[in-house]
Amino acid sequence: MSKEKYTYLIKQKAKELGFMYCGVSKAEFLEEEAPRLERWLNQNMHGQMRYMENHFDKRLDPRLLVDGAKSVVSLLLNYYPAKDDQQQEEDTYKVSKYAYGTDYHFVIKDKLKTLLSYINEEIGEVGGRCFVDSAPVMDKAWAKKSGLGWVGKSSNLITPQVGSFYFIAELIIDLDLEYDGPIKDYCGSCTRCLDACPTGAITEPYVVDGSKCISYFTIELKDQLPSEMNGKFGNWVFGCDICQDVCPWNRFSKPHSEPAFAPHPELKTLKTSDWQELTHEVFSQLFKKSAVKRTGYNGLVRNIRFVQEDSDK
Repeated sequence: MSKEKYTYLIKQKAKELGFMYCGVSKAEFLEEEAPRLERWLNQNMHGQMRYMENHFDKRLDPRLLVDGAKSVVSLLLNYYPAKDDQQQEEDTYKVSKYAYGTDYHFVIKDKLKTLLSYINEEIGEVGGRCFVDSAPVMDKAWAKKSGLGWVGKSSNLITPQVGSFYFIAELIIDLDLEYDGPIKDYCGSCTRCLDACPTGAITEPYVVDGSKCISYFTIELKDQLPSEMNGKFGNWVFGCDICQDVCPWNRFSKPHSEPAFAPHPELKTLKTSDWQELTHEVFSQLFKKSAVKRTGYNGLVRNIRFVQEDSDK
């Protein structure tokens, strides 16, 4: 079989597994990203996410992660919820849409393992690894290289006719495939994401100071929330979707068809008072398999109190 045929088989199987898009790029050193990453780290835009400092070389070269790597297969999985599945109460506390259902790491990892097994069955013995946002892989850079979208001013990957509400994952394999090319940037003169960010985390177009992002504060930061952020979180207690919600490209977002991403029925109807009285037991029940577990019960309670104190003033 030719590499064109291999590529076709992989993309067809990816579609069958529910991935929205699949693109392929050559496994090589990310020359453009190296100075950007170095500058971002030097300016301490990763805050307490010290793991971002680790494996600098591996982040930029997939051949250091997989021996003999030839191709990076990038995949997108939609998580945009149907309107009926979105949190209904306007004045209630908010959880980022990506965390409504089962933790995406588990869902995607299973799909990737199935895809890798299929490659080995149909094509022959292929060495490779699956990656879902848990290893030093610059997923947006690879998705961009493989033509799945452009990295917008909010630093989210944006895809024409789709938007940006999706997860990005990779297979890095030692198989030569037919490579896709990047597409044009269609942000134009739009600055909606910069204008809407309440904490000024998007410091300039295409640059996000991670240490100022609501998602960072509510998920990654383990210390007390800084007083200078009082009044800036709105109702967000886990993650934040503001820059995506205001992006004009997300008017094209369509509901996902992944049953595992359906929210717990009670999540949609939780009122502010329910959040404020949240017990460890209810937390465990509501977020049993959710990404919200990352911040833990104490972290979520801290976030709720921080936002609550703002609204009480």
